[in-house]
Amino acid sequence: MKSTFSRKRYNRQTGIQNIFKSFVKSQSTGGIILMICTAIALIGANTSYLNFLPELWEKQLSISFGNRVMEMSLVHWINDFLMVIFFFVVGLEIKREMVAGELSSVKQALLPIVAAFGGMVVPALLFTLFNSGTVSQNGWGIPMATDIAFALGVLSLLGKRVPVSLKIFLTALAIVDDLGAIVVLAIFYPTHTLHPEMLVYAGGIIALLLMFNRFQIYNTALYIIPGIALWFFILWSGIHPTIAGVLLALTIPAKTPVNELKFFVRNRYLLDKFRENSQNRISVISSPRQQEIIFSMHNNLHNITPLINKFEHNYYPLVTFLIMPLFAFANAGVKIDLVGMTKSIQPVTAGIAAGLIIGKPIGIFLSSWILCKLKLAVLPSGVNWKQIFSIGIIAGIGFTMSIFIDNLAFDNKELIDTGKASILIASLIASIIGLAAVHYTTRLNNKDKTNQLLITKQ
Repeated sequence: MKSTFSRKRYNRQTGIQNIFKSFVKSQSTGGIILMICTAIALIGANTSYLNFLPELWEKQLSISFGNRVMEMSLVHWINDFLMVIFFFVVGLEIKREMVAGELSSVKQALLPIVAAFGGMVVPALLFTLFNSGTVSQNGWGIPMATDIAFALGVLSLLGKRVPVSLKIFLTALAIVDDLGAIVVLAIFYPTHTLHPEMLVYAGGIIALLLMFNRFQIYNTALYIIPGIALWFFILWSGIHPTIAGVLLALTIPAKTPVNELKFFVRNRYLLDKFRENSQNRISVISSPRQQEIIFSMHNNLHNITPLINKFEHNYYPLVTFLIMPLFAFANAGVKIDLVGMTKSIQPVTAGIAAGLIIGKPIGIFLSSWILCKLKLAVLPSGVNWKQIFSIGIIAGIGFTMSIFIDNLAFDNKELIDTGKASILIASLIASIIGLAAVHYTTRLNNKDKTNQLLITKQ
C-alpha cells in the first residue's frame, strides 16, 4: 500500500515537473524571439535601415460601430487591442497558479508573493527618490515589473545547471509581479477621463460571465463575444483596455463537471475494448470498432480538460510567438544616445536603472529573508540565499510591462523615449550581471553536490 502511494505521489510530481518544463521551454523560446525583435527595432531606430518603420506604426486604422468610429494608429492597435490577448493569457496563468499551482496554498504562495511585493515596492521607492518633484515623478511604476519571458529566456542560457525549484520560484514571483503591475495599471494609470456609466456596463458583462461560470457553461463563444464587448466598455471608460483581458480570464472556468472516477473507469473500459479488437500488430491499423473507441476516448479527454487550459493552450503560442514580438518591434525602436545619457543622466534614467538593477534584487532578497527568519516560509528545496539574490538580479529584466507603463506614465514623447532607452539598457545590464551571478552560485552548488557524491562513494 505504501509503495503504491509513493509511486502515485512520484508520478504526480513528475507530471507537474514535465508540465512546468514545457511551460519554461515555451517561455524561454519566446524570450529569445523577443530579444531578436528588440534588437531589430533598435538597429532600425539607430541606423538608416528600416527608416520606414516610424511612419508604418503611425498609420491610422479605423473601425465603425453604428455612430461610433474608432480610429487609432497601428501601434495603438497593438498596445490597446492585441496586448489585451497578452493580458488575457497572463490572467489565465495567474488564475491557474492560484487554483492548482505554486499559489494554490498559503504555504506555497507566501514566499513568492512577499518576494514579489518587496521586488515592487523597493524599485518604486528608489525611482521616487530620484524623481520626486520632477516632471517624471509619475513613472514610479516603471521599474516595478519583471518580464517573465525575457527572464526565463536569459535563464535558459544556463541550461540544466539551474535547479528547477529556482525556475519555479522565479516564475511564481514574476506571475505575482504581473498581478501587481496590473493593479497599478488599473488604479494609477487611466488613459482618459473616467466614464462611470461605461464601468457600470462593464460590470454587467462581468456579472454575466460569472453567471456562465457559476452554471458551468463551457461554450467558448459565450465567453469570447461578451469579452469583446467588455473590451469596448473598458476602453471607453478611461481605464486602460488591457485590464479587460485580465477580468475576462478570471471568469473562465477552471474546473470541469466530469467525475474523475467515472472518467477513469470509462477510459479503462474503452482501453480494454480497444485491446479486444486488436490484431496484435506492433503498428496500429485501426478497425472501424477501434476508430469508434478512439473517438470516444478523444471526447472523454476533451470534456475533462478545463476551459481555462483550452484557452491557454490555444492563445499561448499566439501571444508568445506573435503578439509579444510585435509589441517589442513596435515599441522598442528608440534612439539611444549613450554619450548624451552619460554626460547628463536624467532623473528618469537614474530612477529606472536604480529600480531595476539595485531595487529588484534587494527588495526580493530582503523580503524573502525576513519572511524566512520569522519562520513563516522556507526556501525552495536545493536553493540557497546567494541564488535568491542572483535570481533577484534576473528579475530586474523589466521589458514588456515596464515599457507598457512607460507609455502611459508620460505625455512627453522625449520623456517616453528616454524611459524606453533606460529600460532597455537597465534590463540588458540586469541580464548580464544576473546571468553571471546565477552561473557562479549554481556552479558552487553543483560543486558541493559533486564533493558530497565523492565522499559518499568513498
